[in-house]
This record gives sequence, C-alpha cells and structure tokens, in this order.
Amino acid sequence: MAPTTSRSGAGAVWAEAEERFRGWVNGATGDDGLDGLVRVMTPVLWHVVRAYRLEQDAAEDVIQTTWLALVRRRDAIEDPAAVGGWLTTTARREAWRTSSATRRAVPTEDETIALHLPRQRSAETAALESEEADRLWLAVDTLPERCRRLLRIVAFENRPDYSEVAATLDMPVGSIGPTRGRCLAKLRVALLQTGALS
Repeated sequence: MAPTTSRSGAGAVWAEAEERFRGWVNGATGDDGLDGLVRVMTPVLWHVVRAYRLEQDAAEDVIQTTWLALVRRRDAIEDPAAVGGWLTTTARREAWRTSSATRRAVPTEDETIALHLPRQRSAETAALESEEADRLWLAVDTLPERCRRLLRIVAFENRPDYSEVAATLDMPVGSIGPTRGRCLAKLRVALLQTGALS
C-alpha cells in the first residue's frame, strides 16, 4: 500500500534526505541511515511515480528498483545534497520505462490516453540530455556553496516553499529571488567558460 504523509516544505525534505544519506554513507543504521532516508523520500517517490498512472503493483516495483539502484550506485553520488534529485530522477526514468513497456504490451482502445502519457525519447536524445545534465551540475559545483544549495532546491521543486528555503539557507525570504538571479548569472558564466553554452 502506498504510504501517506503530510507534506512538509521541500527544503526540509531535501535537507533531511541529505542528512540521512550522509549518515548511511558514514555507517549509520536505522533511522539515522538508509531506513531514515527511505522514510523521508518514499512519499516523494510515490508522488513522482503515480504521475505516470501506473497500477499499484507496477508503482511498487518502480520504487523498489529505485532504492536498489541507490544501494548499488551510492558511490556515484558525490554530493549528499543531490540525493533527493538523484532518487526522483531515477524513479521518473524507471516509471517512464515501465509505462512505455505496459503500453506496448497492452494496447489501449482509447487513443486519447496516449496523448497524456510521457513521450518516448530516442537513445540518442537520452544520452545527449544526460551529457548536458552532467555538464550543468559540474558547472553548479564551481559556484559558491549558497548558490549550489539554492539552485539544487529550486531545480527539483516546481514551487519551493520560500520560508523553508530561507530557513534552510539561513537567509531572508525577500533575498531568495535576487540571490537566485545572481546565482543563475554566475552559472551562465561558468557554462560559457566550459563551452557548454555558446
């Protein structure tokens, strides 16, 4: 059964996920480690996966696959602050793959449904997007810490709770927008310097 939880601010969820991931990497167990990370992020993953209109069993499989991928590839996550984004991206890709396979196996009579499902990308497009994402995050890593943390929060949340962001980053709510603008300008310069933008 899908877990239910009251939604807290995005910044708080991302910060707690980062803390639990750090604990796990450093050998913590129980709620201070992987168990705590699962507790914090599973409701978020359910939200991501169910957007693909998967059946309950398929959604559970996608989430389990996402956690297995993290266990196998945790060393690939160099910045613990990125674990929330890594998990949601992995879940989104697996949900898309699963929904695509389901559509191929069981053709639907209602063609209008297909218009609302994620569109299939070519392998070349997926590889290009992955390469672009790698260049982007390498550029983000060159920015000051406050910019790195702020951009990670706003990158993975459509409507971040500014009061939570302010508390997480220890900055006034009114300065978040201007700071984000300055950070994006710095990011653009970094991307230009690396040749990622022309």
